[in-house]
Order: sequence, then C-alpha cells, then structure tokens
Amino acid sequence: MQHHKHPPLENSYNKTISVIESCKTEKQLKTASVMVENFKEMYKEVGYPKSLSYNLDRTLKNILGSLSNTH
Repeated sequence: MQHHKHPPLENSYNKTISVIESCKTEKQLKTASVMVENFKEMYKEVGYPKSLSYNLDRTLKNILGSLSNTH
C-alpha cells in the first residue's frame, strides 16, 4: 500500500476557504464544492475536526446565497 503525503491540514483548509470566497459565478462555486469534497475525502483518512467540514459547507452556502442575490 502506497502512502500519500497530505499537505498540512491548516494550509489545505485555508486554501479551500480562499477558493470558495473567490468564486464569482455558480459554475466556479460548483467546482469549489468538488474541492471541498476532495478535502473531506483526503483528510478523512487522517482525521480532522468536524467543525472544519461544517465551516466549509457553511461558506459554500453563504457564497451561493450571495451569488443568487446578485442575479
């Protein structure tokens, strides 16, 4: 079994939040949601606080709401 080196959790989390917050279209946000799912899958193996998952989902929802309000 090959071990994959995961980037530090905090760095990955911060980058994922930055990507979500930079989204200007629903299409970009959909891509960011894939990034969130990849984050969850990758760090599920090593464990991470569930609050991070909640915050990522909440940030996605908030940005989607703000995008919906501008259209």
